[in-house]
Amino acid sequence: MAATSAAVLNGLGSPLLSGGKKSQALFSAPIAARSVGGAVAAPRRFVVVAAAAPKKSWLPGVKAGGNLVDPEWLDGSLPGDYGFDPLGLGKDPAFLKWYREAELIHGRWAMAAVVGIFVGQAWSGIPWFEAGADPGAIAPFSFGTLLGTQLLLMGWVESKRWVDYFNPESQSVEWATPWSRTAENFANATGDQGYPGGKFFDPLSLAGTLSGGVYIPDKEKLDRLKLAEIKHARIAMLAMLIFYFEAGQGKTPLGALGL
Repeated sequence: MAATSAAVLNGLGSPLLSGGKKSQALFSAPIAARSVGGAVAAPRRFVVVAAAAPKKSWLPGVKAGGNLVDPEWLDGSLPGDYGFDPLGLGKDPAFLKWYREAELIHGRWAMAAVVGIFVGQAWSGIPWFEAGADPGAIAPFSFGTLLGTQLLLMGWVESKRWVDYFNPESQSVEWATPWSRTAENFANATGDQGYPGGKFFDPLSLAGTLSGGVYIPDKEKLDRLKLAEIKHARIAMLAMLIFYFEAGQGKTPLGALGL
């Protein structure tokens, strides 16, 4: 708050807002001392206090505070933080960090799954919950081969993510990427957990720029994309929950849409 007030005061005294040097001098000059009963009173000074922007709430119609609507451990610093934590899972900062990464990972899988369900059924005509058992399904590998490959590859990737979570930057070394001589591809270019960026994880430079072959993250772009991603991730997780309920009734997303 103090930093915000200081920034506002500096901005009000700048030539841009005060109309040049002359106006700036008039604006920033203290009010002259005046005599009161023969004594000289101290000059008055105006103090400008900047009001903080109201924190967004997951229950905007409810004005009451409290940890249900506005938990004290959620300060709005996380992308998409609207104070929703009725069970108090994020009271511990370490758990809050872990739950945010878990939400991000699950949301990314959900977004990929939603696209895969729609595209897969539109392509093959087979409901997503029957695709693995359908005789007409395209299966270049046996179930055992597919399961073993998935356990091997996913286990390797998830174990590296787990280690990097507790020991950041430990995986961006040559021995951790034996097939690659560019360990920097797996470095955390943004410095934010869960958002590695860099030439390998951000090939289109959506959250940064490439200058002389060096990836330079752009915080403003990254913050905007973080918020968009977490919103889409939450919608995708809700969509998957609906798909599960539909599958229990033998229905598919495309069927529910009449397609």
